[in-house]
Amino acid sequence: MAAVAENLPAAAEDQEPQCEAVPGLENQRRQIENGESGRDRPLRAGESWFLVEQHWYKQWEVYVQGGDQDSSTFPGCINNAKLFEDQVNWCLKKGLVEGEDYVLLPAAAWHYLVSWYGLEHGQPPIERKVVELRGFCKVEVYPVELLLVQHSDMGTRYTAEFSQTDSIDLVSCIAREQFLVSPQEETRLWVEKAQGSFERLCNTRVTLFDAALKSGQLIIMETRSKDGTWPSAQTHAVNRASKEDEDFQGQPGICGLTNLGNTCFMNSALQCLSNVPQLTEYFLKNRYLEELNFCNPLGMKGEIAEAYADLVKQAWSGRHRSIVPQVFKTKVGHFASQFLGYQQHDSQELLSFLLDGLHEDLNRVKKKEYVELCDAAGRPDQEVAQEAWQNHKRRNDSVIVDTFHGLFKSTLVCPDCGNVSVTFDPFCYLSVPLPVSHKRVMEVFFVSMDPRRKPEQHRLVVPKKGKISDLCVALAKHTGVSPERMMVADVFSHRFYKIYQLEESLSSILDRDDIFIYEVSGRSAICENSREDVVLPIYLRERTPARDYNNSYYGLMLFGHPLLVSVPRDRLSWDSLYHILLYRLSRYVTRPSSDDEDDGDEKDLEDKDSIPKPGHVARGSSQDPGPEQAGPSSRVAGGSRAPVDNSPGPSHWPQRARRKHLFTLQTVNSNGTSDRSNFNEDTHAQPYIAIDWEPEMKKRYYDEVEAEGYVKHDCVGYVLKKAPVRLQECIELFTTMETLEKENPWYCPSCKQHQLATKKLDLWKLPETLIIHLKRFSYTKFSREKLDTLVEFPIRDLDFSEFVIKPQNESAPELYKYDLIAVSNHYGGLRDGHYTTFACNKDSGQWHYFDDNSVSPVTENQIESKAAYVLFYQRQDVARRLQPQPSLSDPPAPPACGPPPNSEVMDLN
Repeated sequence: MAAVAENLPAAAEDQEPQCEAVPGLENQRRQIENGESGRDRPLRAGESWFLVEQHWYKQWEVYVQGGDQDSSTFPGCINNAKLFEDQVNWCLKKGLVEGEDYVLLPAAAWHYLVSWYGLEHGQPPIERKVVELRGFCKVEVYPVELLLVQHSDMGTRYTAEFSQTDSIDLVSCIAREQFLVSPQEETRLWVEKAQGSFERLCNTRVTLFDAALKSGQLIIMETRSKDGTWPSAQTHAVNRASKEDEDFQGQPGICGLTNLGNTCFMNSALQCLSNVPQLTEYFLKNRYLEELNFCNPLGMKGEIAEAYADLVKQAWSGRHRSIVPQVFKTKVGHFASQFLGYQQHDSQELLSFLLDGLHEDLNRVKKKEYVELCDAAGRPDQEVAQEAWQNHKRRNDSVIVDTFHGLFKSTLVCPDCGNVSVTFDPFCYLSVPLPVSHKRVMEVFFVSMDPRRKPEQHRLVVPKKGKISDLCVALAKHTGVSPERMMVADVFSHRFYKIYQLEESLSSILDRDDIFIYEVSGRSAICENSREDVVLPIYLRERTPARDYNNSYYGLMLFGHPLLVSVPRDRLSWDSLYHILLYRLSRYVTRPSSDDEDDGDEKDLEDKDSIPKPGHVARGSSQDPGPEQAGPSSRVAGGSRAPVDNSPGPSHWPQRARRKHLFTLQTVNSNGTSDRSNFNEDTHAQPYIAIDWEPEMKKRYYDEVEAEGYVKHDCVGYVLKKAPVRLQECIELFTTMETLEKENPWYCPSCKQHQLATKKLDLWKLPETLIIHLKRFSYTKFSREKLDTLVEFPIRDLDFSEFVIKPQNESAPELYKYDLIAVSNHYGGLRDGHYTTFACNKDSGQWHYFDDNSVSPVTENQIESKAAYVLFYQRQDVARRLQPQPSLSDPPAPPACGPPPNSEVMDLN
């Protein structure tokens, strides 16, 4: 017997030994407890161990240690009855403890004991697997028992046992088999948590241990409906389909998106992306499920990809007229806070975020390696480009890269040392500039010195980078008034926000500013002793009762349009100024009769009291007010308009207002208040004069309707016509050499300093689907505008062969030709607007116009417009590859992205 035992293989823990003879007791003990087959050896993940009842095993130890095979301590057959709950289902008792209730034996030792002593009739062996959890191996005595149910039938439950190392995908497979779910149907799993809450088991590739699943938990399998929705989401939908829509069956992909409140930008981007054929097929055929990346720190845990997949499946189910993208909107706001709320945004910005989010959620690279970017260093472009693309793919490999990513060549040249840096960089879309006009249209109001003439509204064409003097020259052509007799001011809230110097740039004036140009006396410089006019800023104020502790305080409120009035220096007195102003206001202020005049207490003052003379103000000096001041406090005379004299400073000006006739006059600061504490005596600041009206006097003599009246010059109807540009011109502009701006210099590794280098971009590798973003929104330091230039773009055969510098394959010209498949449109201006979409259905080839939840067919000649903002082009070889091959019996397919014959279309005009 010993010889037979010695011939047993040493590493036979997983195979049953041949039962030819029973070895001696000492040999039995050594084989069971020591050696490779003994219970003292270390655990190995994946192998099987068996439970043996503790009492039987102790009896066996006494038997073999006694050395007498005929002893009464013979243990008999292995009996594990005490480890089971019952003798029917043979369920293991709960709470069994190793060393007290059972011992663990490796497979070889178990098979030895069974061959030597046998197993109690009818009892099953208690086999358990060794699992490795967090680097430690252990025998999983108690498997995880899960209760499996279907969402559609919560009453029927099925109990299944799983190891903690089993994947969630195995749980899904077992559930699908149990509930007879076909392979074509899409399912997802939920687990019931505490207090009746449920949580999605998104990552099916993790183990039960990683998912923290415990025995007794309820697992619910949900099957996607035929309309692309999930049954559990229907109760939370904003507006479920009405009963008459339940049986709706339409063309897949012809589905609107409900506007949730300024979400047209999102709807437009989604409709464009949904009509990219290869990307939509990728989601409809569930290929994304195998590539969801839940561990990418740059991603969104697969949630953006899943939310987008839900939208695609619903839109392309053909069972919805429109759907509500509420869940998708919530997900986007969760991962990109700039899209929280319901403010209007840019469809291209949303598209950029979505493409990046989908890429990271579907990135096949689970662990990104460090890749050092290398410069060309004189190597051939082909070699450097191939290296750059391979490095890009080592870190970024997804359906987004396959579909949208291309490669361009970037060349930087140092202006000092001539060092040339060449790199190849990937791109997801091209942002191409539009040729910008060098002219600008500005609307101004001209106020003549002739009080009988109403202010005139003019529309002037001026250089975009011109100066204030150019604005005056342009106005002079319409009015005949010399530019030297003009002063330009920005009027805001009844006061002068700013009075401009001739040398200032027009870029500081925004389109929304109210610009008034006043005719004044000549601007030419005059010697100090000669007669000269002084230009005084004039405000209009009305006394209004304001509550005070004594109910006796009167406030003053600005109203009407301020004036710039030329006053001869020798007439700088209150009385003279009163009559000058009365003359300037004569168009809308009625002169009182002699009986109405009220001299009040003016006998105490001499009429020859003079207005304080302004000191010398140097040309170009300024004291720009803060926002709360809303007006300049100097420079109102437009340069050196007053000679230096010995007049007292502002603090010595007469502070008493002269109430005379219709109104009184008061020196004020640039803000229109009587507080002159901000005046600087050293600069002899120009005084501002306020005309103060009593309410009754204003009501009797001031005609507000006439005061607000103005006329429009013939030039107001002028519109600066913009010639249309070709898309190829924009692409040429994109590839044109430019010099870097001061805010974005390049660090030259040769000079070891930042340089304003020249930069040129060239296209090297084009993607399957090319996204072209037309940069219609222009932002500068002083201005923002939207360019409504008409860009002429081809529907078919957009040829990039002249722009791609990579050596081309002349035998395959379709590699460089593209057909249009979608357009994102923006109507309106900078502050408000509306986004819509033109898209070509991949199945029918028919173009449709998507306006939120409204969808209408259109013809190709309606697609091109000034609203075109983002263009989607598909390479022709890809379109042919995706086109289904018709059988001989099938009717001919409609042309790609073309209108079907006799189709009803909507006239967008």
